Amino acid sequence: MSSIVLSLYDAIIDRERVVTTLTISPKYQVVIPKQIREKLDLRPGQRVQAIQYDGRVELVPVRPMGSMRGFLAGIDTTVDRDEDRL
Repeated sequence: MSSIVLSLYDAIIDRERVVTTLTISPKYQVVIPKQIREKLDLRPGQRVQAIQYDGRVELVPVRPMGSMRGFLAGIDTTVDRDEDRL
């Protein structure tokens, strides 16, 4: 039986490059390393999106909309607008 290795490269967490190699189990499961789980505050049962992009798989945590509250605070809203968009 051959094994499949999934390499997570160019993952940047808090400006720290984390490179690790994972092995896919016979059930196509992988374990996210503890360092990455802690830095991204991942929890058991949390949902992630799996995106196939340019020959790689990216896992993106799904965050609840409530956690987005206030993330645009202080944004400059003074932009030039067309006359019909005022």
